[in-house]
Amino acid sequence: MLRDIISNDFFTILLVVGMALIATAKLASPKRFNDFISVLGNSKYLKIYSREQKFFDKFDALLFVNLIISVSLFCFISFKFFTNTNTISPDTMFKISFGISVFILIKVFLERLIGSLFEMDAMIDQYLFQKISYKNYLGLVLIPINALLLFSFKPTLTFFYVSVILLFIVILIGLVTSFKAHQSLIKHNFFYFILYLCALEIAPCIILYKVIISK
Repeated sequence: MLRDIISNDFFTILLVVGMALIATAKLASPKRFNDFISVLGNSKYLKIYSREQKFFDKFDALLFVNLIISVSLFCFISFKFFTNTNTISPDTMFKISFGISVFILIKVFLERLIGSLFEMDAMIDQYLFQKISYKNYLGLVLIPINALLLFSFKPTLTFFYVSVILLFIVILIGLVTSFKAHQSLIKHNFFYFILYLCALEIAPCIILYKVIISK
């Protein structure tokens, strides 16, 4: 009687790569990394480093790559759990990672384009820095979650719900912090704020959900 042997080697490599990227970011900028770790409860990181941001920031780039790997891995583990499949395909992982990267980068490009059209580049740059910082924080949170799902115990529906709620809380804190920092501007342009939420925050998520469901 043949038994399928489920190998987690590919996932282990991805986890190690993610942790290596985080370690590299910490070694490159130890003080900034320590400030970044406390970003959920302290806005010090956002206030200091938003003024120092560059077009290409090595620190953010390293954490962003980890974010893509961690989110892709979590999505693939979730897919395996809900479809009861044990097939591991590096090609599928690559497609998931590529799709997530393109989705995030297109949103950033559109928001920067809107900022240039309406001549509010400085405000948009600050807002995007805050959003990217909280997204990168998700990459840190997902590493232990992915490790638990792979090596500690058999995934359960409850654990997935708790994980998603935890990730949603991080995203919500990021949104509230960003909106709070620009609350005076939002009050005077509430209609455009609602239009922005519908066009660039809610609509892309709905489209992505529809694409995933249709597949």
